[in-house]
Amino acid sequence: MKRGFYTIMAAQFFSSLADNALFVAAVELLRSNGAPEWERAALVPMFALFYVVLAPFVGAFADALPKGRVMFLSNAIKVLGCLLMLFGSHPLLAYAIVGLGAAAYSPAKYGILTELLPHSQLVRANGWIEGLTIASIILGVVLGGQLVGPHLSRWLLQFDFPFIDTGVNTPAESAIAALIIVYALAAWFNTRIPHTGVEMRALRQHQAHSVLQTTLALLPDFWDCNLRLWRDKLGQITLATTTLFWGVGGNLKYIVLAWAAVALGYDTSQASSLTGVVALGTAAGAVAASARMRLDQATHVLPLGIGMGVLLVLIIFIHHIGLALPYLVLLGALGGFLVVPMNALLQHRGHKLMGAGRSIAVQNFNEQASILGLGAFYSLSLKLGLSVFGAITAFGVAVAGLMWLIQRWHAHNCRRYGAEMEQLLHTARHDTH
Repeated sequence: MKRGFYTIMAAQFFSSLADNALFVAAVELLRSNGAPEWERAALVPMFALFYVVLAPFVGAFADALPKGRVMFLSNAIKVLGCLLMLFGSHPLLAYAIVGLGAAAYSPAKYGILTELLPHSQLVRANGWIEGLTIASIILGVVLGGQLVGPHLSRWLLQFDFPFIDTGVNTPAESAIAALIIVYALAAWFNTRIPHTGVEMRALRQHQAHSVLQTTLALLPDFWDCNLRLWRDKLGQITLATTTLFWGVGGNLKYIVLAWAAVALGYDTSQASSLTGVVALGTAAGAVAASARMRLDQATHVLPLGIGMGVLLVLIIFIHHIGLALPYLVLLGALGGFLVVPMNALLQHRGHKLMGAGRSIAVQNFNEQASILGLGAFYSLSLKLGLSVFGAITAFGVAVAGLMWLIQRWHAHNCRRYGAEMEQLLHTARHDTH
């Protein structure tokens, strides 16, 4: 791997570590404030909100500036969200601001891979970045659970500043304050990321005098990029699959917390470790996929998505931790083996059709819209009176059904557009630029 790749990995690790620990802290903050179950579930779609709203702009922003600088600014926004959560804003609103920082971060994080590395190394690079991201999820949810637990929180609350009332008085608040330091560490690594030498794609100069005009000019450009990926016979399948996967994965971290509370009687601190178990399985699946799968073989993993939906339904019958642990590892492993080759193939097609930042922004828009939609579906199910088990069942059935439709869609493309599909796969198979 080229110089700078491991600096990117370090920056990604600490930023993702803080993101996942903050989710646990935010859940505990709402719980301690007496918020209802559906409001805690709404944290997931609120985080995705700005991914969807700002998708037409963040990709062009990531392509217009050195991506290390974009990642630094994004972490600064996350720190602002933490401060708002600490000092009076509603946790859902403050968590949406953290999501704003994450929305700006993602196109730069993934886009820099296509600038730094040849396409032949994208599957390996995705295996590294997804595996390390999953490791940060494991450690992040465990860290969040420990920070809101009785031992670490008691120690953190002992810190005080002379003559200053910080307003940090609860375990959840002390956890959020500690995570600001982790975001600051990630921002420092961002300053060490080298320039890749790729020419920046500046915003149109003749429109620079008007923010409104520049903003409006980005909308048709983003829409055109979105259509290009959805019309590409290979890109549409990879985009649909990764969209659904991240919709599931984004909501699964809360679903596991809710399931553990009902099925196992766990509190937030205990249940957070089970989210890490799912992530451990995902990491194993991601590593296996990066070692065994080639870019042109990515579509072979489509049936695993149906298996994920089925496993989600069957989880409601598990009430013993001895069965839960291997089951959650298997659930995560299916997802990890599915997403790495599909994500790499999607990046390949996006980079061929448009700029790296723009293609990742399109991907984020669709994936976060899926998180937003599936999260709203799950939260609404709870608000309308379904039990946790009932909402999980409906969620799993929807996932399995949608993945079956995507598989049938790909089979139709192979039959009707066989020559075009073979040409696209040939390009993926032999592109070493």
